[in-house]
Amino acid sequence: MQFAFTFPGQGSQSVGMMAAYGEAAVVRDTFVQAGDLLGFDLWQLVTQGPTEELNQTVNTQPAMLAAGVAVYRLWRERGGPVPDVMAGHSLGEYTALVCAEALGFADAVRLVRLRAEAMQAAVPEGVGGMAAILGVDDDAVRALCVRAAGDEVLEPVNFNAPGQVVIAGARAAVERACALAREYGAKRALPLPVSVPSHCALMRPAAERLAEALATIELRAPAVAVLHNADVAEHATPAAIRDALVRQLHSPVRWVESVRAIAGRGIGLIAECGPGKVLAGLNKRILDAVPGVALSDVAALDETMNRINQERNHD
Repeated sequence: MQFAFTFPGQGSQSVGMMAAYGEAAVVRDTFVQAGDLLGFDLWQLVTQGPTEELNQTVNTQPAMLAAGVAVYRLWRERGGPVPDVMAGHSLGEYTALVCAEALGFADAVRLVRLRAEAMQAAVPEGVGGMAAILGVDDDAVRALCVRAAGDEVLEPVNFNAPGQVVIAGARAAVERACALAREYGAKRALPLPVSVPSHCALMRPAAERLAEALATIELRAPAVAVLHNADVAEHATPAAIRDALVRQLHSPVRWVESVRAIAGRGIGLIAECGPGKVLAGLNKRILDAVPGVALSDVAALDETMNRINQERNHD
């Protein structure tokens, strides 16, 4: 049986999120390695908080990168096989590239910290906003954004699942969209507690800074196919990977298409590699044909590993 790994991004973080993986040294060591590069105790932050500090974009991004890499390292250490394809949601794309051996972990830690700083610098806190529009199709959300934007930026930016689209842009435009959402058939419009309007045109200045940083970092052809958010395609050359990562910052996360593309490769199981169950939940809403699981604790790792090995032996 072929299987895929997906890696979560911002929004899956919580204080104590790594406790479910027991006392595995490889998990703590991964956070210590990242913290040493950043100059603070990242392990203490994720185990003890405070929550407000963990939820700051500049801390969340390296924390979620370390979380995904730590769980992948634990999976491999316990004898888990290498997936046939990978993808990551937004920040999780960097985790996928690390686990696919295209990007070094140390470079990735520094890169996502810079990415977070550049995103926050591009749009001062309070100027931008994001909201989840629930219960309506993609075209209706696009039309809503056009109407509510006025002369400001407002775009659909995360196509997370059918009937679940996140919009981002100028805060006032997001508020107008939330007020108008029911006219377009939406069941709910939920403003999100974020300080940065990710994946919209307001992120272009951040993308320019990211491009400069990426030009100095070594990238390699991935050992495992990685589907990128911006174009739902895999890229084999460093130049193409750099381009995809830069575009990702100001382009929509095409997650529904990504999951369907994974399934179209004959994948029999999609496992979310990291704390939480956000992507596994989206997977169920996107398609029923391919089961999704969350490697949210050690028991889930072992159960999934046994399932894959049994299927492969049976094949």
